[in-house]
Amino acid sequence: MASVSIPACTGALLLDIEGTTTPITFVKDILFPYIREHLEDYLSTHWEEDECKEDVYLLKKQIEEDMKQNRACAVHVVDQTVHTDEEKAIKKVVEDVLWQMAADRKSTALKQLQGHMWRAAYASGRIKGEIYPDVVPSIKKWRERGLKVYIYSSGSVEAQKLLFRYSVEGDVVELFDGHFDTTIGAKVEAKSYERIAEKIGCQPEEITFLTDVAREAKAAEEAGLNVLLVVRPGNLELTEEESAHYNLITSFSQLQLTGRA
Repeated sequence: MASVSIPACTGALLLDIEGTTTPITFVKDILFPYIREHLEDYLSTHWEEDECKEDVYLLKKQIEEDMKQNRACAVHVVDQTVHTDEEKAIKKVVEDVLWQMAADRKSTALKQLQGHMWRAAYASGRIKGEIYPDVVPSIKKWRERGLKVYIYSSGSVEAQKLLFRYSVEGDVVELFDGHFDTTIGAKVEAKSYERIAEKIGCQPEEITFLTDVAREAKAAEEAGLNVLLVVRPGNLELTEEESAHYNLITSFSQLQLTGRA
Protein backbone atom coordinates (compact mmCIF):
# COMPACT_ATOMS: atom_id res chain seq x y z
CA MET A 1 0.00 0.00 0.00
CA ALA A 2 1.07 3.58 -0.66
CA SER A 3 2.00 6.14 1.98
CA VAL A 4 -0.84 7.93 3.75
CA SER A 5 -0.58 11.52 4.94
CA ILE A 6 -2.16 12.64 8.17
CA PRO A 7 -3.41 16.23 8.57
CA ALA A 8 -0.83 18.88 9.43
CA CYS A 9 -2.98 19.90 12.41
CA THR A 10 -2.49 16.49 14.04
CA GLY A 11 -1.04 16.86 17.53
CA ALA A 12 -1.71 13.39 18.86
CA LEU A 13 -1.99 9.82 17.65
CA LEU A 14 -4.39 7.46 19.42
CA LEU A 15 -3.62 3.77 18.94
CA ASP A 16 -5.66 0.62 19.39
CA ILE A 17 -3.69 -2.46 20.49
CA GLU A 18 -5.19 -5.75 19.27
CA GLY A 19 -4.77 -5.96 15.50
CA THR A 20 -3.05 -2.55 15.39
CA THR A 21 0.15 -2.53 17.49
CA THR A 22 -0.08 -6.21 18.39
CA PRO A 23 -1.10 -9.38 16.51
CA ILE A 24 -4.60 -10.63 17.26
CA THR A 25 -3.06 -14.07 17.70
CA PHE A 26 -1.13 -12.87 20.76
CA VAL A 27 -4.40 -12.03 22.50
CA LYS A 28 -6.39 -15.01 21.24
CA ASP A 29 -3.69 -17.69 21.48
CA ILE A 30 -1.61 -16.58 24.47
CA LEU A 31 -3.32 -14.05 26.76
CA PHE A 32 -6.86 -15.47 26.76
CA PRO A 33 -5.81 -19.15 27.10
CA TYR A 34 -3.65 -18.16 30.08
CA ILE A 35 -6.75 -16.81 31.84
CA ARG A 36 -8.83 -19.89 31.07
CA GLU A 37 -6.09 -22.23 32.26
CA HIS A 38 -5.18 -20.44 35.49
CA LEU A 39 -8.39 -18.69 36.55
CA GLU A 40 -9.67 -21.08 39.22
CA ASP A 41 -6.23 -21.53 40.82
CA TYR A 42 -5.69 -17.75 40.82
CA LEU A 43 -9.02 -17.09 42.54
CA SER A 44 -8.42 -19.84 45.11
CA THR A 45 -4.97 -18.46 45.93
CA HIS A 46 -5.97 -14.78 46.16
CA TRP A 47 -9.62 -15.06 47.29
CA GLU A 48 -9.11 -13.32 50.66
CA GLU A 49 -6.91 -10.51 49.29
CA ASP A 50 -8.40 -7.03 48.90
CA GLU A 51 -7.54 -6.75 45.21
CA CYS A 52 -9.24 -10.03 44.38
CA LYS A 53 -12.26 -9.10 46.52
CA GLU A 54 -12.59 -5.87 44.55
CA ASP A 55 -12.39 -7.77 41.25
CA VAL A 56 -15.11 -10.19 42.35
CA TYR A 57 -17.28 -7.34 43.61
CA LEU A 58 -17.08 -5.60 40.23
CA LEU A 59 -17.97 -8.83 38.42
CA LYS A 60 -21.03 -9.27 40.64
CA LYS A 61 -22.08 -5.67 39.99
CA GLN A 62 -21.71 -6.33 36.27
CA ILE A 63 -24.04 -9.34 36.50
CA GLU A 64 -26.60 -7.27 38.43
CA GLU A 65 -26.44 -4.54 35.77
CA ASP A 66 -26.79 -7.12 32.98
CA MET A 67 -29.88 -8.57 34.63
CA LYS A 68 -31.36 -5.11 35.20
CA GLN A 69 -30.84 -4.27 31.52
CA ASN A 70 -32.14 -7.69 30.42
CA ARG A 71 -28.79 -8.46 28.83
CA ALA A 72 -27.56 -12.02 28.48
CA CYS A 73 -25.44 -13.26 31.36
CA ALA A 74 -23.92 -16.50 32.63
CA VAL A 75 -26.20 -19.28 33.84
CA HIS A 76 -24.64 -20.90 36.90
CA VAL A 77 -24.64 -24.70 37.08
CA VAL A 78 -22.48 -25.28 40.17
CA ASP A 79 -23.38 -28.43 42.10
CA GLN A 80 -24.58 -26.96 45.42
CA THR A 81 -24.10 -30.22 47.34
CA VAL A 82 -20.44 -30.93 46.61
CA HIS A 83 -18.54 -27.75 47.37
CA THR A 84 -17.88 -25.52 50.36
CA ASP A 85 -19.36 -22.01 50.24
CA GLU A 86 -16.02 -20.59 49.10
CA GLU A 87 -15.59 -23.22 46.40
CA LYS A 88 -19.12 -22.59 45.13
CA ALA A 89 -18.50 -18.84 45.04
CA ILE A 90 -15.22 -19.31 43.16
CA LYS A 91 -16.81 -21.65 40.63
CA LYS A 92 -19.57 -19.12 39.98
CA VAL A 93 -16.97 -16.44 39.29
CA VAL A 94 -15.12 -18.83 36.98
CA GLU A 95 -18.33 -19.59 35.06
CA ASP A 96 -19.10 -15.89 34.73
CA VAL A 97 -15.60 -14.97 33.52
CA LEU A 98 -15.45 -17.82 31.01
CA TRP A 99 -18.92 -16.94 29.74
CA GLN A 100 -17.95 -13.27 29.28
CA MET A 101 -14.79 -14.28 27.43
CA ALA A 102 -16.69 -16.67 25.15
CA ALA A 103 -19.17 -13.88 24.41
CA ASP A 104 -16.26 -11.47 23.72
CA ARG A 105 -17.55 -9.08 26.36
CA LYS A 106 -15.48 -5.93 26.95
CA SER A 107 -16.70 -5.21 30.48
CA THR A 108 -14.42 -3.19 32.75
CA ALA A 109 -14.86 -5.79 35.51
CA LEU A 110 -13.60 -8.60 33.27
CA LYS A 111 -10.69 -6.58 31.92
CA GLN A 112 -9.57 -5.57 35.42
CA LEU A 113 -9.39 -9.17 36.64
CA GLN A 114 -7.56 -10.26 33.50
CA GLY A 115 -5.03 -7.47 33.96
CA HIS A 116 -4.30 -8.56 37.51
CA MET A 117 -3.77 -12.15 36.38
CA TRP A 118 -1.48 -11.21 33.52
CA ARG A 119 0.66 -9.04 35.80
CA ALA A 120 2.26 -12.05 37.49
CA ALA A 121 2.68 -13.87 34.17
CA TYR A 122 4.50 -10.93 32.59
CA ALA A 123 6.68 -10.27 35.65
CA SER A 124 7.78 -13.93 35.80
CA GLY A 125 8.67 -13.97 32.10
CA ARG A 126 6.00 -16.53 31.21
CA ILE A 127 4.50 -14.02 28.81
CA LYS A 128 6.15 -11.32 26.68
CA GLY A 129 4.07 -8.68 24.92
CA GLU A 130 4.15 -8.99 21.14
CA ILE A 131 4.47 -5.85 19.04
CA TYR A 132 4.68 -5.56 15.26
CA PRO A 133 8.26 -4.65 14.15
CA ASP A 134 7.15 -1.35 12.56
CA VAL A 135 5.52 -0.01 15.73
CA VAL A 136 8.37 1.11 18.00
CA PRO A 137 10.54 2.77 15.28
CA SER A 138 7.48 4.63 13.97
CA ILE A 139 6.39 5.87 17.39
CA LYS A 140 9.93 7.10 18.13
CA LYS A 141 9.89 9.01 14.84
CA TRP A 142 6.48 10.54 15.59
CA ARG A 143 7.62 11.66 19.02
CA GLU A 144 10.77 13.21 17.55
CA ARG A 145 8.46 15.23 15.30
CA GLY A 146 6.57 16.56 18.31
CA LEU A 147 3.52 14.28 18.30
CA LYS A 148 2.02 12.82 21.45
CA VAL A 149 1.05 9.14 21.36
CA TYR A 150 -1.75 7.53 23.38
CA ILE A 151 -3.27 4.07 23.68
CA TYR A 152 -7.02 3.32 23.74
CA SER A 153 -7.87 -0.34 24.24
CA SER A 154 -10.64 -2.46 25.73
CA GLY A 155 -8.01 -4.06 27.93
CA SER A 156 -7.45 -2.33 31.27
CA VAL A 157 -4.82 0.40 31.51
CA GLU A 158 -2.79 -1.94 33.72
CA ALA A 159 -2.92 -4.70 31.08
CA GLN A 160 -1.87 -2.21 28.39
CA LYS A 161 1.15 -1.05 30.39
CA LEU A 162 2.16 -4.64 31.16
CA LEU A 163 2.17 -5.54 27.47
CA PHE A 164 4.50 -2.65 26.61
CA ARG A 165 6.64 -2.87 29.77
CA TYR A 166 7.37 -6.59 29.26
CA SER A 167 7.45 -6.61 25.46
CA VAL A 168 9.61 -8.45 22.96
CA GLU A 169 11.15 -5.02 22.28
CA GLY A 170 11.96 -4.48 25.96
CA ASP A 171 10.32 -1.85 28.17
CA VAL A 172 8.74 0.65 25.79
CA VAL A 173 5.92 1.93 28.00
CA GLU A 174 7.59 5.36 28.21
CA LEU A 175 6.88 5.90 24.50
CA PHE A 176 3.25 6.63 25.39
CA ASP A 177 1.89 9.85 26.83
CA GLY A 178 -1.19 8.19 28.29
CA HIS A 179 -3.55 5.24 28.26
CA PHE A 180 -7.34 4.91 28.05
CA ASP A 181 -9.61 1.91 28.59
CA THR A 182 -13.35 1.30 28.83
CA THR A 183 -13.62 3.34 32.02
CA ILE A 184 -13.79 6.34 29.67
CA GLY A 185 -16.49 4.64 27.57
CA ALA A 186 -16.99 1.92 24.98
CA LYS A 187 -14.83 2.07 21.86
CA VAL A 188 -17.88 1.98 19.59
CA GLU A 189 -19.39 5.15 21.11
CA ALA A 190 -18.52 8.60 19.76
CA LYS A 191 -18.76 10.14 23.26
CA SER A 192 -15.73 8.10 24.35
CA TYR A 193 -13.53 9.82 21.78
CA GLU A 194 -14.90 13.23 22.74
CA ARG A 195 -13.93 12.53 26.34
CA ILE A 196 -10.45 11.40 25.27
CA ALA A 197 -9.94 14.59 23.25
CA GLU A 198 -10.93 16.61 26.32
CA LYS A 199 -8.54 14.63 28.55
CA ILE A 200 -5.69 15.00 26.08
CA GLY A 201 -6.38 18.70 25.66
CA CYS A 202 -6.77 18.58 21.86
CA GLN A 203 -9.59 19.35 19.51
CA PRO A 204 -10.97 16.11 18.01
CA GLU A 205 -9.71 17.06 14.54
CA GLU A 206 -6.17 17.28 15.98
CA ILE A 207 -6.19 13.55 16.85
CA THR A 208 -5.58 10.68 14.41
CA PHE A 209 -6.94 7.31 15.55
CA LEU A 210 -5.49 4.02 14.28
CA THR A 211 -7.62 0.89 14.65
CA ASP A 212 -8.44 -2.31 12.80
CA VAL A 213 -12.15 -2.24 13.71
CA ALA A 214 -14.53 -0.36 11.40
CA ARG A 215 -17.15 0.18 14.14
CA GLU A 216 -14.55 1.94 16.27
CA ALA A 217 -13.40 3.97 13.29
CA LYS A 218 -16.98 5.06 12.65
CA ALA A 219 -17.47 6.19 16.26
CA ALA A 220 -14.18 8.12 16.25
CA GLU A 221 -15.07 9.73 12.92
CA GLU A 222 -18.45 10.80 14.30
CA ALA A 223 -16.60 12.49 17.16
CA GLY A 224 -14.49 14.44 14.65
CA LEU A 225 -11.24 12.47 14.78
CA ASN A 226 -9.14 11.67 11.73
CA VAL A 227 -9.16 7.88 11.27
CA LEU A 228 -6.94 5.27 9.64
CA LEU A 229 -7.85 1.59 9.42
CA VAL A 230 -4.97 -0.81 10.01
CA VAL A 231 -4.93 -3.98 7.91
CA ARG A 232 -2.84 -6.72 9.51
CA PRO A 233 -2.72 -10.52 9.06
CA GLY A 234 -5.60 -12.18 10.89
CA ASN A 235 -7.65 -9.00 11.30
CA LEU A 236 -11.36 -9.05 10.48
CA GLU A 237 -11.82 -8.58 6.76
CA LEU A 238 -13.21 -5.20 5.77
CA THR A 239 -16.21 -4.77 3.50
CA GLU A 240 -15.76 -3.10 0.12
CA GLU A 241 -17.61 -0.07 1.47
CA GLU A 242 -15.30 0.19 4.49
CA SER A 243 -12.20 -0.23 2.35
CA ALA A 244 -13.39 2.51 0.02
CA HIS A 245 -14.40 4.91 2.81
CA TYR A 246 -11.30 4.82 5.02
CA ASN A 247 -7.60 5.33 4.41
CA LEU A 248 -5.90 1.96 4.93
CA ILE A 249 -2.39 1.11 6.08
CA THR A 250 -0.63 -2.22 6.60
CA SER A 251 2.30 -0.72 8.52
CA PHE A 252 2.84 2.33 10.73
CA SER A 253 5.81 3.19 8.49
CA GLN A 254 3.36 4.26 5.76
CA LEU A 255 2.25 7.32 7.75
CA GLN A 256 3.52 10.59 6.34
CA LEU A 257 3.57 13.57 8.70
CA THR A 258 2.78 16.51 6.45
CA GLY A 259 3.76 20.05 7.32
CA ARG A 260 6.26 19.04 10.00
CA ALA A 261 9.99 19.60 10.14
